[in-house]
Amino acid sequence: MSTLEIVAVLVSFLAIWLTARRNLLCWPLNLIACALYFKLFLDVRLYADMMLQAAFGIGILYGWLAWKRGRRDTGAVVVMPLTHSHALMGLGAGAVGAVAIGWYTSHHTNAALPWIDATLSSFSLVAQYWAARRHRESWLLWIAVDIAYVGMFVGKGLMLTAGLYAVIAGLAVVGFRGWRRPEQIGPNT
Repeated sequence: MSTLEIVAVLVSFLAIWLTARRNLLCWPLNLIACALYFKLFLDVRLYADMMLQAAFGIGILYGWLAWKRGRRDTGAVVVMPLTHSHALMGLGAGAVGAVAIGWYTSHHTNAALPWIDATLSSFSLVAQYWAARRHRESWLLWIAVDIAYVGMFVGKGLMLTAGLYAVIAGLAVVGFRGWRRPEQIGPNT
């Protein structure tokens, strides 16, 4: 457990909690968390997750803008339904991404866990996109991905990060429940 990991965990926890509350401050904090985890994953050779942090940075900027435009007059962020066809396209894109990233990292890098890292990274991108589009279902995908990440991080000895992802999975449950009724979140979100 390094100082970098401790700070990354604290910032990430706060950012995810704010995301579950649909608070726009989640976006700049998520951007900081991405930068911290980019460095941490570089240090432990989880290259797909390192690159995921860079992609998240771009996605965060997109999500920030989408959420600013997708609010009611009260300031509440409006949750949008995810159609079945868009869900299938997203999951299909996640699977294709997992194979492509996994093949590349297993053949061209010294990645520690190329296939699981690639799979979790790819489906995390789908979940991030769905969250930016304000789809409640993003939380279900986050729950599945976060639980799998716990195991991967335990295996890499990143116990604090594994603990964070266990808590994040719980926050994802809270987010899923909270995003069911958009009118319950007030104007300061």
